[in-house]
Amino acid sequence: MSAMTLDQRRGEQPGRHMSAEMAEQPAVLQRILDEGAPRIREVAERIAARAPRFVLLTARGTSDNAALYAKYLLEVRLGKPCGLTSMSTTTAYEARQELTDVLVITVSQSGGSPDLVASTRAAREAGAITLAVTNNADSPLAAVSEFHIDVLAGPEKALPATKTYTAELLALYLFVEGLRGGDGAAAQGLPGLARQILDRQAEVRQLAARYRFAERMVLTSRGYGYPSAKEAALKLMETSYIPALSYSGADLLHGPLAMVDNISPVIAIVTEGRGGQALQPVLERLRGRGADLVVIGTQAEVDRASAGFALPTAGVAEEVQPILEILPLQMLAYEVTIARGQDPDAPRALAKVTETR
Repeated sequence: MSAMTLDQRRGEQPGRHMSAEMAEQPAVLQRILDEGAPRIREVAERIAARAPRFVLLTARGTSDNAALYAKYLLEVRLGKPCGLTSMSTTTAYEARQELTDVLVITVSQSGGSPDLVASTRAAREAGAITLAVTNNADSPLAAVSEFHIDVLAGPEKALPATKTYTAELLALYLFVEGLRGGDGAAAQGLPGLARQILDRQAEVRQLAARYRFAERMVLTSRGYGYPSAKEAALKLMETSYIPALSYSGADLLHGPLAMVDNISPVIAIVTEGRGGQALQPVLERLRGRGADLVVIGTQAEVDRASAGFALPTAGVAEEVQPILEILPLQMLAYEVTIARGQDPDAPRALAKVTETR
């Protein structure tokens, strides 16, 4: 297949919606910076004035990975104790907690899942400060929450979430910066860098050709890159149906490393910064086992791997790099799925709004 851009391929084959929505991401990021940032800062200032004791995050699926990213931001940048909730404690077991002065952030692309709405309503009734982060200002979740942030991604037609994920990441970053009185300046260059990455589709297509017949993939990272590993694994599984296992690099060494061989690829997201430094012993162990190691990271890291994709992260703050590093992984999921003769727009057995309870 000759090399073509995302824009050229959109109307010619299955996956045109996912292709188009990936291509929209630089514009979505710019829209958040230009139009969404003032509202996000206002919400952050109002919540900061309430001095929440700690933070709980509620989400599912792709949004759960965005929530995990927010957990790293809140703990590292703000120094707030932070946890991920289990909604079934409220919806199935009907437990009631004392949440006075606790900030509960619920992240959801659609804002429509009954368990998210029910748990958020219960949290507000228990005294929590509730914030919904959604792509739908008219959603039930936004209605039951005290505060709401619209991620401004626009309608998303493909079942796999792409632009809503990066929009959630940027909105959450700007919110946490607002809580700590920061200006969010580290995000200003992201739209242009995102466009540079998306323009390198041909490189990703070569990786896809290499791994189209993979029977299993392992993804790993540490720190801010760990949510990217989880989200990439989800994208690969829901589009191409390849079993993809995601682990923190530290957890990979505690047992799962035994399954690594020279056949199944290991994708390592090496964030430039402390997370990437913490991942180095894991990379050495993987190389020592002869793993087929794919690196998403700096050119120097890619040069030491079997294959990879070099990110333009020089001078980019570590905490915003996940907004960039997921882009080649979204493209990889798309290209592998196309190469396997499947339609990434419509994975089997999935619905755009998943109504769990």
